[in-house]
Amino acid sequence: MKLQLQIKMNEALFLRDPESSELGKNIIKYSVQLIYKYGFETLTFKKLAEEIGTTEASIYRYFENKHKLLVYLTSWYWAWLEFQISFQTNNIKDPVVKLKKVIKLLSTTMTEQEHTSYVNENLLHQIIIAEGSKAYLTKQVGEDNKQHFFKPYKDLCAVIGKIIAECNTKYKYPKSLASTIIEMAHFQKFFMYNLPSLTDFGNTKKEEEIMAFLNDLVFSSLKVN
Repeated sequence: MKLQLQIKMNEALFLRDPESSELGKNIIKYSVQLIYKYGFETLTFKKLAEEIGTTEASIYRYFENKHKLLVYLTSWYWAWLEFQISFQTNNIKDPVVKLKKVIKLLSTTMTEQEHTSYVNENLLHQIIIAEGSKAYLTKQVGEDNKQHFFKPYKDLCAVIGKIIAECNTKYKYPKSLASTIIEMAHFQKFFMYNLPSLTDFGNTKKEEEIMAFLNDLVFSSLKVN
């Protein structure tokens, strides 16, 4: 049975809530598919409208531009991932065990556990790896930040940072380490498949090795086993 998960999104990201209509949900569904298949740069609202079977103008009634659509998708993913971490570590008391669980979630392919029917989390995970940084590596990042577009990412880092701090209360950089392992998990996986000489996993292409690397990096920094 697939659970319908409701994630509250920043209203400044859209003109009309895509969750409020079938067309809006299709915009999210097919944008994920098109970005995954062809890349964010090639996405246009005209192509998206053709894929859905609607008009380009109807897409613009929901999103002002494709940048805000990408920020919407990445924000949805970060909020979903925070839920996954909270759900899957809820009954774990040992912070070291909890952190290892977080690292496993970050470094392995997502499975559809808490599933929203119009979002393929597995495809969205691949988009985050390849395209996610484009949401904030922009000239307008400061203005976007003022509108709290990146709050879900910050909230996720705060959750992981808190677990890191529980592992070693004297460690001075829990937030920095949290954001580092999130990005490192994505970069290493991207490099593993596309620029294998930049990793030690290019020949094996095993996610377990990325997980082992992150565990070594984190717990060597924290000086705990």
